Amino acid sequence: MTLYTSTVVTPRRRSRVWAKIGESTLYAIGLPLLLLVIWGVWATISPALFFPPPLEILDAFVDTWIGPAFVTDVLPSLGRLAIGIVISITVGIVAGTLIGLNRWLRELLEPMLEFFRAVPPPVLLPIVVVLMGPTDAMKIVVIVVGSVWPILLNTIEGVRSTDSVMTETARSFAVTPGERLRYLVLPAASPRIMAGVRQSLSIALILMVISELAYSSSGLGYQIVYFQRNYLIAEMWSGILLLGLIGILLAAIFGLVERRVLRWYHGIKEVERA
Repeated sequence: MTLYTSTVVTPRRRSRVWAKIGESTLYAIGLPLLLLVIWGVWATISPALFFPPPLEILDAFVDTWIGPAFVTDVLPSLGRLAIGIVISITVGIVAGTLIGLNRWLRELLEPMLEFFRAVPPPVLLPIVVVLMGPTDAMKIVVIVVGSVWPILLNTIEGVRSTDSVMTETARSFAVTPGERLRYLVLPAASPRIMAGVRQSLSIALILMVISELAYSSSGLGYQIVYFQRNYLIAEMWSGILLLGLIGILLAAIFGLVERRVLRWYHGIKEVERA
């Protein structure tokens, strides 16, 4: 008896990676482009002093920020912003972990934490200026004072809500406190911590501008107010555009870090959705 075998060739499906990238790009830039087109048409039909056309703002952006102003105003502002964010993350995670692990400390500090969290950070600006003067350190302190709270409170809640069964299991296996903190508590609290960091980034950017509005002679916030007071409208809008681009850059960097830190968390979510 002769056996005949044949190979069934299944056509290989094309990878949809590039298609997904194209769709994501279209969704990301589609609405902004549409709004820019509407803005440009409206500015052409009905010109307004305080709403110049997008091309005029783009020209002002290139003339204003691509040059010495980037070194003298933008880079110092970004430096203070980066230092403030790093200090806020460090203080928020360390202090939040200590408070979350100690019930008596949490109950002792909770009323005070809620009080200071409710105080708007810009209100503290005159006090910080009186204590420290109009220095770079003052601007960094203003950023830290306002942006540390989401990280601190989310860390406290994340540490406090660590699964009690897993905690008892770790104790029964004689896991040291350091190992329990590293391999159980912080990973369990990391989704809440990253959510607090996301909120703090936008707050830090806002406070960077506020700290430069009235008590500074340089910086991105100072330049925007300077343009507004001197009726340099296109230049003022270019500063706002630069702030938006900085916000997008911060969000992109945070997205990369979050995907790396929370790989296990997103993997669990994918399995649950499957």
